[in-house]
Amino acid sequence: MHGHTPPDRRRFLTQLAVGALATPAATHAAGAGMLPTIKLGKHDVTRLIAGYNPIGGYSHTTPKLDRLMREWFTAERTLDYVRRCEQNGINTWQSSVDQKCFGVLRKAWDTGSKIQWICLMRDVDPAQWKEIVGLKPVAVVHHGEVTDSLFNTAEEENIRDFLKKAHDYGLLAGVSSHRPRNILRLEDSNWGQDFYMTCFHEIRRDADKVRDGLGDETIGELYLQHDPVRMTEVVRKVKRPCLGFKILAAGRMCKTAATIEQAFKFAFENIKTTDAVIVGMFPIVTDEIAEDAALARRYGG
Repeated sequence: MHGHTPPDRRRFLTQLAVGALATPAATHAAGAGMLPTIKLGKHDVTRLIAGYNPIGGYSHTTPKLDRLMREWFTAERTLDYVRRCEQNGINTWQSSVDQKCFGVLRKAWDTGSKIQWICLMRDVDPAQWKEIVGLKPVAVVHHGEVTDSLFNTAEEENIRDFLKKAHDYGLLAGVSSHRPRNILRLEDSNWGQDFYMTCFHEIRRDADKVRDGLGDETIGELYLQHDPVRMTEVVRKVKRPCLGFKILAAGRMCKTAATIEQAFKFAFENIKTTDAVIVGMFPIVTDEIAEDAALARRYGG
């Protein structure tokens, strides 16, 4: 989610009132062809994957922005998001377990979309598994918050059980984590995971260690400048494909077009050629879909 310098207040409020999308760049980029791809199993997945957090209302900043995102992304606008991602060469969308997104997927496919889908999830009941499997995802991924929590409580074998269940359903299975050391521990475990989702920022640090180090407590999430370096060092060590996320630090790297471009450049220069990135986009002021696709085309080729 970007954070460009906004237009004047009146124009911005008008956009909010009418629900305007920033569309000119999208039509300009349409027809440029699919972005470069990697392989996940038998699937060709673009090196830029459309993310979910703005759609679900997870800004990782403030409750007001959470609510704005969640309310703005109606089912109709979410469907438009998917279609415009395809127009700009993105062929895969990652979302969480969300009935709004499930409905959008069905409608998109019914109206000719070829979008592929990756489901980020925790273990769920059999009925929910059946619904997810029925939507034929490219893969399912064990949620990073749950992964890190299980490692904290020495219950990480639950991750192995999730992977086995996913494979029993005939699905590719990945594991997400915000912590580089957990990715290394997973690689050593060799539980049959097919790939990883790797957060560029360790947003869930141990509170006691932070307190000891700073002599104080943070308000909200803590983003550090060199977190991406630490995670990408691990990404290059592991053999399995990695899907990097929060490459823009949940909007904190979006102060200018130059900082956005630098984040994309760093990401693609520091992950493997078999890796991709996931970016959530909120095209309310500028056309972030076209902008991000152009950067992925420039640096991910």
